[in-house]
Amino acid sequence: MIPVLGLVVGVVLGLVFEPTVPLSLQPYLPIAVVAALDAVFGGARARLDRVFDARVFVISFVSNVVVAALIVFLGDQLGVGAQLSTAVVVVLGIRIFGNAAAIRRHVFRA
Repeated sequence: MIPVLGLVVGVVLGLVFEPTVPLSLQPYLPIAVVAALDAVFGGARARLDRVFDARVFVISFVSNVVVAALIVFLGDQLGVGAQLSTAVVVVLGIRIFGNAAAIRRHVFRA
């Protein structure tokens, strides 16, 4: 219940304050969101597998976002930012769909 309450409070605060992302950070925001979603789906899967550890989840969440952002930053510095952004999204997308499939198998027994 606490995570749902935190999500609702975060959405409301975002709607009220309407934060803006600086132009220099805008290329990294979608990558950070996808990396965070990967950690969330991984945490949900771990919870269903009964192996969830909050410390591992937090470390995974932060490290996914930081590593993905660093890869995109490195790509920008090398002039291949779009290609590395696509690669990061594809890899994380595959992980997200794999975790979603495992969650579906747990929930629907199919």
